[in-house]
Amino acid sequence: MSGNATTRFANVSLLAVASRLPTRVTPSAQVQERLGAAMKRLRLPARLLERVAGVDERRNWAAGEDSDTATIAAGHQALHAAGVDPADVGLLINTSVTRKHLEPSVAVRLHHGLGLPSSAVNFDVANACLGFINGMSLAATMIESGQVRYAVVVDGEDADDIQDATVERLLRDDVGRDDFMAEFATLTLGSGSAAAVLGPADQHPEGHRVLGGVTRAATRFHDLCVGSADGMFTDAKALLEGGLELVVDAWKDATADWDWSSMDRYITHQVSRVHTDAIVKAVGLDRSKVPVTYPRFGNVGPASVPITLVEEQDSLASGDRVLLMGVGSGINTAMLELAW
Repeated sequence: MSGNATTRFANVSLLAVASRLPTRVTPSAQVQERLGAAMKRLRLPARLLERVAGVDERRNWAAGEDSDTATIAAGHQALHAAGVDPADVGLLINTSVTRKHLEPSVAVRLHHGLGLPSSAVNFDVANACLGFINGMSLAATMIESGQVRYAVVVDGEDADDIQDATVERLLRDDVGRDDFMAEFATLTLGSGSAAAVLGPADQHPEGHRVLGGVTRAATRFHDLCVGSADGMFTDAKALLEGGLELVVDAWKDATADWDWSSMDRYITHQVSRVHTDAIVKAVGLDRSKVPVTYPRFGNVGPASVPITLVEEQDSLASGDRVLLMGVGSGINTAMLELAW
């Protein structure tokens, strides 16, 4: 064994998952039109975002919309669908990369907006694009231990400002081709919000069992993708190679405890066509069981997995096996199995 962290849960279910998407659709053609002068000067091919990343469009918050309000709405929707009173919630975990300030936590505003009781523990968990899966695992652990009965895991992302800043920077005359490609991933980002409600399985036979999974780290790659409010800079080739190596190692080690070779659905973090195709090939997934949302929504960070699960949930049947899979900058990977 190479050191997987393996977790199993005996009495936890996903009771509901919901999303809220911005109403403003931004086609990649519009982003590239803004970058036209730079792309022409650097002799970059047209339709680069569509051809390389497979991102045709993404969502951005329109006037009067914001990630916090949308996340609260997603949380209310998930609680209603789960039939859980906010007063019974014992835990709120916010997993977003987006944060408007360092203090207080994003979770406190969401706790207030959801009308949760003062007894509900609330905090942020940040782990790049793995945050939501990590948040679900942590919530499941606290439910299993009896510390809380119900938990809400949320995520709200706002890529608008960082994309605008990136476009302005890439239009400078001193930006070279390598500089452009180092920030290319930022142009694939999208905005959106999601929420999930978890609770005890023995009290909710209608729920979707959270069975457990594995996590693995390769933190020697911590400098390959570094982002802040000002910009995100990525060594895309090295990040892809390091991420694939980590996923394959984790997948192989996990076979001692899990059989994920024939799942009914693989819900992967939505990065791009290149990343999705590479993971499918590397671990031999059935491509028809790997839905993609990046062409329409782009990379919505940690919210990508729950947003994609929301898009798929109506087509899932009772008893279907679902594997949530993600790779986050740093590099970390996590896989979490659900019995639908």
